[in-house]
Parts: sequence; C-alpha cells; structure tokens
Amino acid sequence: MAWMIRGLLVSALFMVGCRHSAPAVTPEPSTPVALSCDERQSELSREADQRASPYGIEQHLAKNFPEGSVSWLMKDTQYQQYVVQTGATNFGRCDDSGCYLFAAPSSVIRDAVKKASSGGTHDPAVLGQALGLPAKNFEGPLRMMTLDLRAAAPCVRLPVDSDPGAWKCQSEQDTDCFKFGGYTSGGLPEVMIINAPVSQAVVTEVP
Repeated sequence: MAWMIRGLLVSALFMVGCRHSAPAVTPEPSTPVALSCDERQSELSREADQRASPYGIEQHLAKNFPEGSVSWLMKDTQYQQYVVQTGATNFGRCDDSGCYLFAAPSSVIRDAVKKASSGGTHDPAVLGQALGLPAKNFEGPLRMMTLDLRAAAPCVRLPVDSDPGAWKCQSEQDTDCFKFGGYTSGGLPEVMIINAPVSQAVVTEVP
C-alpha cells in the first residue's frame, strides 16, 4: 500500500520430484505465485530472497498471506485524485519501470478497520495504532482496496530499500522508517506489489 501502507509474486517455479515409473505431476501451488515479474523485478526479488535467506517471498506468503489476497488503504481524496481523475490502470507510485505499492494481508486490514469503526465512522488514531502508522494517514473517508493475487497475477516480492515510498531510517531513533524483511516497523506483514490492476481490485468505502 504505497502511500498508505508502507510503508506489494516472485518469478519462480515450484519444482516437483518424480520417479521415472510415474508421470510428473504439478500440484496446485499452496501460495499465490505469479510469474509476471519482468527481468528487473525478478532480479530484485532474487536479491531480496538471498538477503532474507533462508526466509524468502514464498515462505512469507505462505505464513502471512494464506488467503492469497492483499489490501491497502487510501484517503478518498487521494483515490479520487490519483485513480479516478487520472483514469489510472495500476495503483501505486509509478515510474518508467512500473507502479509500486506496499500491501498487507487482507484479513489484517479488515480487522484493523473493524476495530477502529464505531457509530458509522472510523477513528484515525485507533486505525493508525493498529497498523503502526501515523493517525493523520487515515483522517477523513477512506477507500480499502482488496486484490486477489491469483486472479490478478501482479508481480509480488519482498520490499527493498530502493522501492518508491520506502522511507529510509535517518537515525537509530527512527521508528516509522523502512525495515527490510517483509514487515513494517510496527510488525505488520507487507509485500511489494508491482502493477496492481485497478480493474481487478475490489474497492470498499470506509467512512
């Protein structure tokens, strides 16, 4: 969730062993793996996995994203300005190589919104505390985007320091800055999504 959740799958194949007496069988993947990362993103994903070894994107998805879906939040004003008014095809901060956003497990975002909502509106402070982000990020009406990774098949990998929106720590005292490893500074699981299609996201209003 690039500007809202900092704080989005790897170009890899599941290898299945087989005996010569039986044909090879490829089971359905247990984690949502997409083969849509281009050469540059694939290399970044491999480097991130090596850095996190023995814990890589596949293990991260299996452990923290069992639903196979991700969600992120945006202020409604930003959604209207950057998505609706521009007719955007992808969510996130865009450059020549693609559009980047940080996203979290859908269940985590849903639960955080539910706990922060009362009387037909949400409390920005409660939501911010739950997600480990400043309350000001959640002031006013919000939009929650949910994306099925298997259906949309975007490129997904572990976030790295050079990703757009990854605010680097300036000192050891900084607490809300980027931490490598697939988790926000507040311990929220996250992934980097490249080219999340607007057309395949389910958008929900959060008053």
